[in-house]
Amino acid sequence: MSGSLFLLRIRDFNIAKKEEDIGYYAGYVGSAFMFGRALTSVFWGMIADRYGRKPVIMFGTFSVVIFNTLFGLSTNFWVAISARFLLGSLCGILGPMRAYASEVCRKEYQVLGMSIISTSWGIGLVIGPALGGFLAQPAEKFPSIFANDSLFGRFPYFLPCILISLFAFGVFLISCSLPETLHIHERNDTECDKLNDALVTSTGEPNANGKVQIVGRHPTSQQNLLKNWPLMSSIIVYCVFQLHDMAYAEIFSLWAVSPRKNGGLSYSTADVGEVLAISGCGLLLFQLFLYPLIERTVGPVMVSRLGAVLTIPLLFTYPFIAMLKGLSLMFLIASASMLKNVLSVSITTGLFLLQNRAVTQEQRGAANGISMSAMSIFKAVGPAAGGSLFSWAQNRQDAFFLPGDQMVFFTLNMIEIIGLLMTFKPFLIPPDDTVLS
Repeated sequence: MSGSLFLLRIRDFNIAKKEEDIGYYAGYVGSAFMFGRALTSVFWGMIADRYGRKPVIMFGTFSVVIFNTLFGLSTNFWVAISARFLLGSLCGILGPMRAYASEVCRKEYQVLGMSIISTSWGIGLVIGPALGGFLAQPAEKFPSIFANDSLFGRFPYFLPCILISLFAFGVFLISCSLPETLHIHERNDTECDKLNDALVTSTGEPNANGKVQIVGRHPTSQQNLLKNWPLMSSIIVYCVFQLHDMAYAEIFSLWAVSPRKNGGLSYSTADVGEVLAISGCGLLLFQLFLYPLIERTVGPVMVSRLGAVLTIPLLFTYPFIAMLKGLSLMFLIASASMLKNVLSVSITTGLFLLQNRAVTQEQRGAANGISMSAMSIFKAVGPAAGGSLFSWAQNRQDAFFLPGDQMVFFTLNMIEIIGLLMTFKPFLIPPDDTVLS
């Protein structure tokens, strides 16, 4: 669900004392999911490294079915925030899915595989809110189908939640047939002794324990991931861009539904859904057909830099686009939103590639877990900070320096510039492609 639907839910909960404060509470609901994911992502990554990617993916997908349904049935602020927190804690699939995509594809197709993961994730971020915008409050929008005293009338946000839960259940069933990509080679002590005896006979070079150390066949590197600077630097840069993207996603929805007098677009949730649906279509086409070609030409680091450079002037135009009306406003805001999502997911995909190339398969689940935990902390801050920033900006419409929403998009640009500067050496060190396994 998007920030606009969180905003509507907060209104229904009647917890905010005045309209300008709704953004604060909407940000807290959005942050609860990320805070829960930050606490458990490393754990799920370690489980995926030990027991396989598939069990974690299946468990996480099923948790979406349960807790997304509970969120749709929540009747007060604390139930809603608890459901989102538990969903974030138990749905640890994104890190293992990234590891899975890098392992299930041959090296020449890994860019496409990672691009598909980023595309699916990005489309979910736009199609989910679009679906929510169209289907929320069905008793008001479709009174001939849904009565006010029906289940969907009493729980106006249950329809989009239950549809997403049904879709997640279908994905859960499909994931049962996924092949496992984590190959765990186990030998009992007798087999190991026979192998060592054979090697001693052929080489005559046992180690200090009387055993031959097998090198290079099944990597067992236990390198401390926190000391792997190519990995950690790419994670830190990734976190900065994710802070920007999460704050932007929160702010965009709140800005779009806010009244014209406060610098917004006065859009309905259905209008926001249309804009995000258009963005999703453009994102799908770009990531599937253009991104792999661009990445092979300039590399993942340059793709991320170009995405950041182009995002800055794009965000600068948003307050001026809000001055338009009618069809021209819809066309420009849909185009700007589509371009912004394309640039954001391109940056993310490039950094995904760097992270997975910095470690071997045996550490890929844990590495992605660290990445997800760190990113989730920043993403937890993003909605709360974005909602707070937006609410603060709403109260300074007559300020001399960057009034109203101009301050919002200026702040977003400052975060993007910091991320851009961090993509250069000596901070970001691209990993050697030979690490790939």
